[in-house]
Amino acid sequence: MLADTYIPRRLDDVWKLGLWDIDVAAPVLFMAFVGYLAGSKWAFGVALAVGLYASRWLARIKADKHPAFASHWLYWHFPPSPVSAMRATPPSHIRRMVG
Repeated sequence: MLADTYIPRRLDDVWKLGLWDIDVAAPVLFMAFVGYLAGSKWAFGVALAVGLYASRWLARIKADKHPAFASHWLYWHFPPSPVSAMRATPPSHIRRMVG
């Protein structure tokens, strides 16, 4: 009875990268990498601006929605692959479920 019973308060929090959610930070990081691969400062700046615009757009879409909205959207709008297929859920092309 005297054992340490630590109960985490935030078990299902979204992954964070600093102050950003990981799905909002991903476009900026990806476009920064693409801009770095382009090899010029101008291309890096343009790619970074595109990444910032995409992340702001995604953050505005995600506002006041479920924390896993981005993963739900990806599940319903992209075809499954053997890597991303889930066994416990129906295929994403089945939109109407009875029960």
